[in-house]
Amino acid sequence: MTVRVLTVEDDERIRQSVKLALEEEGWEVEEASSGEDAIAAFLRKPADVVLIDIMLPGIDGFELCRALRKSSDVPVVMVTARSDTHDVVAGLEAGADDYLTKPFAPKELSARIRALLRRAKPSAHGHSRLVFGDLEVIPDEGKVLIAGKEVILTKTEFRLLCELAADPGGVFSRELLLDKVWGYDYFGDGRLVDVHIRRLRMKVESDPANPRHVVTVRGLGYRLES
Repeated sequence: MTVRVLTVEDDERIRQSVKLALEEEGWEVEEASSGEDAIAAFLRKPADVVLIDIMLPGIDGFELCRALRKSSDVPVVMVTARSDTHDVVAGLEAGADDYLTKPFAPKELSARIRALLRRAKPSAHGHSRLVFGDLEVIPDEGKVLIAGKEVILTKTEFRLLCELAADPGGVFSRELLLDKVWGYDYFGDGRLVDVHIRRLRMKVESDPANPRHVVTVRGLGYRLES
């Protein structure tokens, strides 16, 4: 099936160059110049990946991402003209799976999208059900349960949890998680891991500030415990 990408950018020149680069990859591209137009386009026909520029007229990229996350786990790449920590972390906290800083090369954009698509369907690791106390992970069904109640995760959050669950008690460095979950390390950034761990804890921990399951191993990384 053809991959459909929704690109949200108010600068027509940038939007057209992105469209051409993505179409060269054989992907179908839908354009939107504002957050409001993007929501309408997504409701008409959901995309497989969404690229969102932070600085948009009307509702900004952060609010647009939060709006999409209310009803969809579609992979989202946030695009920013600034590389400062605040913008990057705010975009990831809003629900983005990854980010790109302008200016970026078409090959880098394509690599990001391919990585997102590869992890859209998390690996089952040969297990049908993994239990960690009140936390259950069912890779084959794409489900996570807390005390028997289903918890809704994004595709990236679910993949991250599945990787940790594949080796209970094992310590995963940020670099290893970048490689396993995001599918690359050259373009990667440890902030991707840290923010997604924080988001994951908000959903699977009864006390995210004092996590029981997704535990930090100081100076080394993260591990999953019962």
